[in-house]
Amino acid sequence: MPWTWDPDKNRTNQRKHGLSFDTAQLVFDDPLAVSRLDASSDEERWQTVGMVADVVLFVVHTALEAADDGEQPVGRIISARKATARERKAYEEGAF
Repeated sequence: MPWTWDPDKNRTNQRKHGLSFDTAQLVFDDPLAVSRLDASSDEERWQTVGMVADVVLFVVHTALEAADDGEQPVGRIISARKATARERKAYEEGAF
């Protein structure tokens, strides 16, 4: 599934968290990834926790929406980082 992002935001995220959105989008390939609505945002945002290369990541993104050309739905990655110990434990226990 295609993901988009702001290139400037991607560079900022790489500097701040050492993680590119190119890598972060791989979290959606994890069959055990779990998503939940981010209740702290005015915009509809989602939080997804999943494994990429043996590292649990926490990705904030929009919901998938129909593409302008009517093709496959597209979502936007907003931020990404390694999961905290608490988030990682919740992912491992299926309690995220």
